[in-house]
Parts: sequence; C-alpha cells; structure tokens
Amino acid sequence: MRGLALILLCAGLLQACSGAFFLPDRVMRLEPGRIGLAYQDIHFESGDGVRLHAWYLPAQGEAKGTVLFLHGNAQNISSHIASVYWLPAQGYNVLLPDYRGYGQSAGEVSLEGAMLDAAAALNWLAARPEVQAEGMMVFGQSLGGALAVYAVAHSVHRDLIKALVIDSAFSDFRGIVREKLADFWLTWPLQWPLSLTVSGEYSPLAAIPLLSPMPVLIIHGEKDRVVPLHHAEALYAAARQPKTMWRVAGADHIEALTRPEQRQRFLEHLNQVFAGGRGL
Repeated sequence: MRGLALILLCAGLLQACSGAFFLPDRVMRLEPGRIGLAYQDIHFESGDGVRLHAWYLPAQGEAKGTVLFLHGNAQNISSHIASVYWLPAQGYNVLLPDYRGYGQSAGEVSLEGAMLDAAAALNWLAARPEVQAEGMMVFGQSLGGALAVYAVAHSVHRDLIKALVIDSAFSDFRGIVREKLADFWLTWPLQWPLSLTVSGEYSPLAAIPLLSPMPVLIIHGEKDRVVPLHHAEALYAAARQPKTMWRVAGADHIEALTRPEQRQRFLEHLNQVFAGGRGL
C-alpha cells in the first residue's frame, strides 16, 4: 500500500508540474464587442495541425503598429483581454491567440504545443500586409512572457519583430517548478528530480541573449508574489543591449500595467519603437 501511495503521489506531483504552467478553461467570460471593441474571430493551424482560436482587434483610426499579445497561464483570452483592450484606441492592432486547450482552441495543453502555438501566431501576423509594411511588437505576460522569449529568439520572422516586451515573466521553466515545489515541506525533497521532468529546451534565460540587437523591455512588480523579482533581474543580466528594465514599486503579479502612469509609459515605449527607435 505504501508503494502505491508513493506512485500516486508522484503522479499527482507530475501533473502539478504541468499545472504550474497551464491552468486553462473554456469559459468565455468577456467578448470584445461587449466593451465596444471591433474584432474578428480568427482561426489558424499550429505547426502540428491543431486548430487555434484568436481575436484580432483592429486599431481605431490609422494604425501605428501591430502587437502580438501572449497571455498568462490561467483561463483564456476572454480574461486576459483586460491587459490590452485599451491599445486599439491608441492606434494599435492587437492579436490575442489562445494556446491549445484554452478557450476555443482545440487540443490539449503542453509546453511543446504552446511553443508551436506562439510560432503559429507569429506566422499568421507575418502574412498580414500591415505587418509586412510596418512590423510588429511582441508582448508577453507571465507564462506568455516566458514563451515569447524563446519564440521570438527562434522565429523565422525576426526581421519583422521590432521589439519584445515581457511582464512578470519567469526566467526558467525548471527553475520556477523547483521554487514552487520548495514552498511545501512535503514536496521540498522532490524539487530537483521532478523539475527534470520539464523540458529545459525552452529556457528564457538561455534564449534571451539571442535577441540582440532587438530591443527588450522587462517589466516586473517589486511585490510580485507569484514570480519573484529575481527572475526579472536574472533575465535582464542575461540579455544583451539594447535592454531596459522597469521595476514597478508596490506592484504584484501582472499588476504594473493596471496603473495609469505605467500604461502611459508603455504607450510611449510603443510609439518610439514603431517610430523607428529603441523605446524608452
């Protein structure tokens, strides 16, 4: 019986490792039309044929540029639209894709699959005439930030990507699993062996130096209780110039851009990037 209990515990912990990254659901809470936004329902295939769903929010008036938004690990785009709903009014097109297993996207969640999905979103945008003319910027939050670093660094469309912004991202998939397992006495001894069940191929820390000379902006709340600030500091240290880091005093996880002054700062950064600069 003890052996069976140990096997069940390990199986549950392995599922918890995946759950540290992926907490999807299919409940669509808020559609853009309900908050007065024009939008298009988009479907496209990932690299292995999985059908993905996304929203495309066109800029209001003349577009200044296009943003690919990669969201965090919980729920789906109907929750995370809160992070970018204000950008179309400021002149920016926005693509919000759901990873496989999220919202209306088909398939089951996996780290490898999410990487394919991020690449597929880049492919879809790269075919748009407005992106071919003006380029795009990639903005990732939390899990989306970690995915974005690797996806952008290895994209075949790097010549179209003007800049990368990551908010509240962790520096390493295995590292964040170890930290979460270390928080509980029962799982503390298993933090190293279980973290090795997670692929080390997609480490943001290893990928971020490859982005140069693309401008990288790292945003992180100093009071982030989900992904501690040291992750941002590690990513900033590993990145090459041009790079910028905004440490936002008092902000918790993905909370920085809920503040009007930080939102305005972000907008000014976008404006500079699409005007041909390196941002703030």
